[in-house]
Amino acid sequence: QPQLMESGGGLVQPGGSLRLSCVASGDIFRIGTTGWYRQAPGEQRELVAWLPDDSNTNRAVTGRFTISRDNAENTVWLRIDSLGPEDTAVYFCYADIRESGPYYVKGFQTYWGPGTQVTVSA
Repeated sequence: QPQLMESGGGLVQPGGSLRLSCVASGDIFRIGTTGWYRQAPGEQRELVAWLPDDSNTNRAVTGRFTISRDNAENTVWLRIDSLGPEDTAVYFCYADIRESGPYYVKGFQTYWGPGTQVTVSA
């Protein structure tokens, strides 16, 4: 079964930058739409950035957030610039993945990573 694992979180000073990574592993036939959500304490999970199921779109920039992917490496990154306390949250990656086996290929199913904590503080 496919799995996602984030890394790169930690304590960062205000104004700094951070790059989060998310690697998909397991029996993967293809990864479609992928992206990042975050959830701050006491808040609902919110979408930060995403990439469509389009082989011609491997990078997107929205304000301080840059999302990019390497389909060959089954990896998606999120770069956050000019970090502020408001960016403190657990960051989750997700991906729509088609799982494969010896004699089958399943349809797309959404998978989530366990999350990585980002804390912005002086």
